Amino acid sequence: MSPPVETELKLELPSSELTRLDKIAPLRRVNAAKRATQVSVYFDTDKFALRKSGVMLRVRRIGRRCIQTIKAAGEGLLDRHEWETELKASKPDFAAAQHTALEPLLTKKLRRQLRPVFETRVRRTIYLLKVKQSEIEVTLDHGKIGTADHSKWVCEIEIESKGGDRAELFKLARTIARATSAELAVKSKAQRGYELVDGDESAAVKAEPVDIAPDIATADAFGMIAASCVKQVIANKPALLAGNPDGVHQMRVGLRRLRAAISLFANILEGPETNEIKSELRWLTAELGPAREFEVFIKRVVEPARRHHARLMGMRRLSDDLAEQRRSSEERARNAVQSERFRQLSLTLATWLEIGDWRHPRTDLLRERGDTPVAISAAEQLKRRSKKIRKRGRLLAKLDQRGRHRLRIRAKKLRYAAEFFETVFPSKKASKRRTAFLSALEDMQDCLGDLNDIAVHENLTADIATNPAPNKRAADLPRRAFAAGVLTGREDARFHSILAAALTSFKAFTKAKPFWK
Repeated sequence: MSPPVETELKLELPSSELTRLDKIAPLRRVNAAKRATQVSVYFDTDKFALRKSGVMLRVRRIGRRCIQTIKAAGEGLLDRHEWETELKASKPDFAAAQHTALEPLLTKKLRRQLRPVFETRVRRTIYLLKVKQSEIEVTLDHGKIGTADHSKWVCEIEIESKGGDRAELFKLARTIARATSAELAVKSKAQRGYELVDGDESAAVKAEPVDIAPDIATADAFGMIAASCVKQVIANKPALLAGNPDGVHQMRVGLRRLRAAISLFANILEGPETNEIKSELRWLTAELGPAREFEVFIKRVVEPARRHHARLMGMRRLSDDLAEQRRSSEERARNAVQSERFRQLSLTLATWLEIGDWRHPRTDLLRERGDTPVAISAAEQLKRRSKKIRKRGRLLAKLDQRGRHRLRIRAKKLRYAAEFFETVFPSKKASKRRTAFLSALEDMQDCLGDLNDIAVHENLTADIATNPAPNKRAADLPRRAFAAGVLTGREDARFHSILAAALTSFKAFTKAKPFWK
């Protein structure tokens, strides 16, 4: 029996914009919205055993009613498995956890250790809408998430299709987003509560593992992978805005993973919507790129050189200019993710993943490709891409910077593919081979990445040395040029040893056995 699935699109917006919702036509036409105060207590162990297992347990009190809810991650961007039981008291009922995601975890020890970790107190307003032939439930929650020591406001809208055309759900979301500054949210109240417990709401978010069964359809596998990538991109916005360099890095990782997934599944994603998505992802990647490049350059190259050449006036001034450039690039990244374009992109991605044209193949060929078991399509992709890298890698010693960059991109996509398809080939033999394959591939990718960084760093150095800001004195140019030469020389000195390491790692990669056979 399949577990019950809750599918809803969640938006978050500032509390100051609540009054704008009353002016949105579909909500204004509702005669009698339902309102209630809800207090929800979330349970876990001191070591957060439920959180680590991807399971949520809460007991919600609504007036005199108590409802226990157990949730686990679903397969898509908007899906979650959910089990609800009405209780007679406000304590968890373990008997009601049978046939849920919580049941396998309920050892006697865990039952004893479960305790309240945080709670939410919200004023909930429910609107029931009929749009054309569709029924949509809109839920507005406004209140606080709190621990024993801290609390924070939460204001979010959940939009759930209760029947009819699901496209109306996304149209309504866009209507709300146009009337307010609401944006797509991928974090649940439980996730926000745990962040409050951790005391680090600006922590960067890494990729979630994707559990793909070998026999599921290729199209469904793409949906699961892409959902994981989109969550990683959007979830890192708070960290980026807080000035956490890892926030920029992890958002870029999410973008690269998503673009790699689109490339891997390109033969089922044909169409203008996909082309638009690819174009917008390139835009966002370009906006975030300089911030990460300057961060890596200054941390790995400039700061060590400045410490080593502390008395060199030109080095101090050049490094100060580079720090200024980094701040400017960070501001560019912040502006990008706070822009209307980013808000629209987030909703466009959610719409595309859930009801995009690729979900409705136009031809028998596209339908057949999407229905193919992922174990077959994954093996084909891994084999083809591995073969191309082996062929191109033989020329590594002769490749120029652009050629090495292309090889690096191919290696990166293959690495992501191997990570995406980990559970598609679950045997012990495949697992052992995959570990060796990934190890060799990562070593080669790291070396190629270092070689690419050298080229990027040389370009950054040359640009700032030869094109100083207008307020810099012309007399400083010789010193700056000398300092730039020092930085470039340090990078040049690494080139041949890294290239040799890249050649060694490529040979190791050619000996790694395929894990998909």
